[in-house]
Amino acid sequence: MRRHLRGRSHPGANMSQVDTHHQFSEHYQAGISTAPLDDELFVEFPYTDHDGEQKYLTFHIANTKYEKDSASDLINRMYSWRGYGRSDALPSGENSTTFTITSDDRVVGTLTLTADSGAGLAIEKTFHDDIDGFRRMPGNRLCELTKFALDTNAPSKPVLAALFHIIFIYGMHRYDCTDLFIEVNPRHSRFYEVMLNFKPVGDVKMNDSVKAPSQLLWLRSSDIREYIDVYTNNLRTSKRSLYPYFYPLAEEADIYTRMLRAPANDMAIV
Repeated sequence: MRRHLRGRSHPGANMSQVDTHHQFSEHYQAGISTAPLDDELFVEFPYTDHDGEQKYLTFHIANTKYEKDSASDLINRMYSWRGYGRSDALPSGENSTTFTITSDDRVVGTLTLTADSGAGLAIEKTFHDDIDGFRRMPGNRLCELTKFALDTNAPSKPVLAALFHIIFIYGMHRYDCTDLFIEVNPRHSRFYEVMLNFKPVGDVKMNDSVKAPSQLLWLRSSDIREYIDVYTNNLRTSKRSLYPYFYPLAEEADIYTRMLRAPANDMAIV
């Protein structure tokens, strides 16, 4: 299924593939940017529902109180259904960004990315020693994924791939993230290990906030980059991994440029 990019029109956004990989990767890895986000960015995903009707999912950064409240409502509903009780509010610090998936103006998916700062990370409440060990390694810049919920009948693999890829692009560019962590119930660990190549860290521990066992999973950002390049260039196939559903390089670069108000040709993309 084709996913469409919508938002501000940038000069040079339609690129040729000639020498794109080198130029894009070189700028992509250049470091943290303080340029403002393009609030008009969204990615549109078409699908056919059970009644045969054409529908669209859109992927946004949640910038308004309504969007964030709707994301919180979805999390609370899904977490309660799984017996985890009502969740805490979404992270609100300047190093946290909540992404939403909407359908007919209703939030049907959400995931929050938080970069490490003086305030620490939420997963440290359960895995402090493990996270601190990674933090002390020279050059490491840690990020975590939290508050994940999805409630849609759209094809799950392309939707999840789009969500995780958009967040990967954002995390690499905005925070220069080197290491990505997520805390999951052990019965869900296999999903993240197979679909996204996360690796378990340490032992299963009890998460007191949801009164459930928890496993810490870890993924290097450099490995994500490698997996995307391998799978989207058809150098490897997999029926289970999400990476074959990630955006090809040209579309990834387009998403990247639309995250900024700067013209695309300022990024040396031709």
